[in-house]
This record gives sequence, C-alpha cells and structure tokens, in this order.
Amino acid sequence: MVMTTAHGGNVFAVAKRHGWDWREIADFSASINPLGPSACVRPAIVKAMDRIMHYPETDAASLRRALADAWDIAPDNIVAGNGATELIHYLARTLQVDSVALAAPVFSEFHRAYPNAAIVDFDSRAWPDHGLIVVTRPANPTGAMPILGDYLRNTTNPVIIDESFIEFTAAASLVGMVQSRPSLYVLRSLTKFHAIPGLRVGAVAGPVDELRRWSREPWSVNVLAEAAVIASLGDTMHATQTVVFVNEERDWLLQQLAQIAGVRPLPSAANFLLLDLDRPVQPIARALELQQVLVRDCSGWPGVKHPNAMRVAVRPRIENLRLIEGLKGALCES
Repeated sequence: MVMTTAHGGNVFAVAKRHGWDWREIADFSASINPLGPSACVRPAIVKAMDRIMHYPETDAASLRRALADAWDIAPDNIVAGNGATELIHYLARTLQVDSVALAAPVFSEFHRAYPNAAIVDFDSRAWPDHGLIVVTRPANPTGAMPILGDYLRNTTNPVIIDESFIEFTAAASLVGMVQSRPSLYVLRSLTKFHAIPGLRVGAVAGPVDELRRWSREPWSVNVLAEAAVIASLGDTMHATQTVVFVNEERDWLLQQLAQIAGVRPLPSAANFLLLDLDRPVQPIARALELQQVLVRDCSGWPGVKHPNAMRVAVRPRIENLRLIEGLKGALCES
C-alpha cells in the first residue's frame, strides 16, 4: 500500500491559494519546535555566508564530528544527508534486503520508499524475525513509544528506527546501539527539534563496517544547513527549554481538547497529539483552514486504528488557543 496523502507543512502553498500572508497562518500540520530556532542559528548562518562561493565538504565531516560528540559515537558511524526524507530513500536504494515490514504507523515516506512492504502491527511481538523492519520511535502520528529492547537483543536482522521526534521526549535515543548491534540504522531528523526544516538536513547512524561499504553522493549537506545544526547542538539551554515547554504545553493542550465534545486526544510522548474525532476529518480541516489554522488529516493511515484521526502539533499558547476555538467552531459547522 502506497501512501498518497500530501505532507503537512504546506503553509506557503495554502497562503498562495488564499492570497494570505503566510505569517498569519497557525500551522499545526507540521510538528516543529514551537520555540523556533536557537538564537545562535541566525548569526551562524550569516557567518557561513562567506563559504557559499565554495563547495561544502564532500562528506559533511564537520557536521558528523559535531553529531558524534553529541551522540557519543564515532563520526564513521554517521552518514549525513539532505533531510531525513532523502535518507529514507537512500536507505531503500542501498540496503540489500529480501523483504521489508513496516511497523505501522510510520512516516508516509517509508510507504513510498518501500511500496511492496508488508504492514505489521506496532507491537514488536508481531514482527518477523527475518528481513528489514522499519519502526518509528515515537510513532508518527500517534506519539506512542515502542518497546524494542528484547527484539533488538534477540534478532540480528536489519532494523531502521526513525527517531525524528526523539529529542522532544523523555526517552533516551538508541543511537548508541549502532556500535554493537549489527544492521541497526537509527534515522535522525536534524530540522524538527532545531526548527530549521527549510534548510533540509538529517543523519543516519549505523555500524561502521556496513556504512563503509556504502557509496554516498558528495555535497549532500550545504554549508548553511551545517552551520545551523552545529550552532543548534551547542545551545543546550534552548534544548532544555524546548523539552520543558513541549511537555507542559502538550499536557495543557490535551486537557483542553479533551473537554470538547466529540474530540478524544490520545496520550503522546511527542510534540504532537492524535485526535480521535466522532465525525469525518476533512470538512473540519477545511473549516479550520478558512480560519487560517492547518491540521493533519490522518484518517486511513496504515496502523492508525481510529477512522477519524487528526494530528495537531504542540504550538505556543496563543496559537493553541486559536486551535481550540477554531475546532469548537468547526465541529458546530460540520
């Protein structure tokens, strides 16, 4: 089954369609750090502007060293790329496997990258003990955290773990396991937590001996994206503030949404909530869009067991209040 649903985060296209200023739109369809980028990012980009007349490092060596320090693994355990999506398709081209199973729900790009994959339950006890397994941690769009320890210890088949939202949670990353567990690949988005999706940069960590056999295209990370991520990694105060803010605001938003008739928000470990609605999502999403509030329709996604499912990001309080009031009005209209 191939997912054909458009991505969230189409704020510029929506603004153009309606003739709006994109700054007036509250975008809950893309789950990006609600505090925005670190204050260190802009000066780092400005400083890096002098380098744009030259090619970047062929293998993003400086970025890989910075990530290695942050993740406590070797730089040779890391491959950097032009966003997590680009790396998903790179992995699909590179890993030689006989079969693939997606532990749904997973990010829609995995369905595109592996159109013939089997769909298995999110519970690791239902996974096959052969072939490639793909799982997201936390799951997108439910925010659930899979239990992987026993599966990773008791199998040696290849596993891709998408940890694109892991920094928003209280859970530790499994990236360190790539140094000891064969055929384990941990995918990390470097734009969601650092609020720089327009720059496109991501990384995948894996066993050194396996990564060395891969042939990687040069110049996959531009100098501005590299500078922004390295600056972001150094701002630990911003990272701590983000985690505290997201956890507090997510709990508040969940409580407020739970008070709306016909809306059941599900517990989440991530910076987004999945809402189980008592009526179809599309007319509600259209009504919200007319109020300049964008949400993500997740109805019918493989692994999403709620027929009318909507995902909303955790945003700043003023925007969350717009979502709450807009949702109340949209439910009355539909």
